[in-house]
Amino acid sequence: MVQQQMTQEKKYPLLLGIESSCDDTSAAVVRGCELLSNVIASQAVHSAYGGVVPEMASRAHQQNIVPVVSEALKRAGVSVHDLDGIAFTAGPGLLGSLLVGVNFTKGLHLALGTPLISVNHLRAHVLAHFIYEPGEEHQSPEFPFLCLLVSGGNSQIIKVNSPYDMEVVGQTIDDAAGEAFDKCAKVMGLGYPGGPIVNKLANEGNPLRFQFSKPQIKGLDYSFSGLKTSFLYTLRDELKENPNFIEENKADLCASLQKTVIDILMGKLLKATKQYQINRVAVAGGVSANTGLRDAFADYASRYGWQIFIPKFAYTTDNAAMVAAAGYFSYLAGDFASRDLVPFVRTTLKENL
Repeated sequence: MVQQQMTQEKKYPLLLGIESSCDDTSAAVVRGCELLSNVIASQAVHSAYGGVVPEMASRAHQQNIVPVVSEALKRAGVSVHDLDGIAFTAGPGLLGSLLVGVNFTKGLHLALGTPLISVNHLRAHVLAHFIYEPGEEHQSPEFPFLCLLVSGGNSQIIKVNSPYDMEVVGQTIDDAAGEAFDKCAKVMGLGYPGGPIVNKLANEGNPLRFQFSKPQIKGLDYSFSGLKTSFLYTLRDELKENPNFIEENKADLCASLQKTVIDILMGKLLKATKQYQINRVAVAGGVSANTGLRDAFADYASRYGWQIFIPKFAYTTDNAAMVAAAGYFSYLAGDFASRDLVPFVRTTLKENL
């Protein structure tokens, strides 16, 4: 049904999407879910601090948002006066960063009278699977489907009944998978963000070399705090015997860590497919760029008959294309925001749909 809606170009609304939830300033233009442009300005300055510094992030957003939006409109070949709506990330995220995007969007709204569309950042990650580019053959998942949303701040299994009805059926009770990668990378001195570095080194290592703790959590919920503790204790004990242990075993440590995280994620996801009798399975979020996780999805698809949906790398990290796509479905539903809306820092998908 959704794909049929996407075949009638004359009915597509032209939307601008704005994303500023963390440290990436992004703007995109879509017609329906067809992507016309997607511009991202990243902030490399945070790598020196081992994590995102909120005050620095908000200042960088203020510098980047005007040129990023201008460039997105230019690449799409449209004017702000052509827009049917402006979709923006209202949360969750860093408050200072969100305020830049929200207030900029409100300014455009006041100047143009263009409708406002508030977007939940987590919902946008899920709906990134409906983005397609001009002339591209694209298959979106049919409803219902299960989506594994994994990032630095979230690890959730979501039952997606429709673009407007999403239910979190499992989530981390402590740390997220991406956070586990980042913190373990930090104690090894690998830099920030740790996930991509761990992924690169893991491709060179033996994933069976080290064994780390896997939590025994009931139901479909996750836990990664025990894994981090197990990893830390392994380093502590080995460094007592060999001060060069990390440097000499860096690739094997990363490969073993990555395998453990993926085993935990996929084990609960497999359980969810059996519990809900759904074989359409998607992955989203920053950690979905991990090649090991993508390989695991292909493996499980072969073994269990899953129909899998994996986003392009460009749509895994925070981007405005997914915000604009989510805004499209809100536009169809007539779900518009008021100008007195304030951003929210913490939430769950279920609370906002």
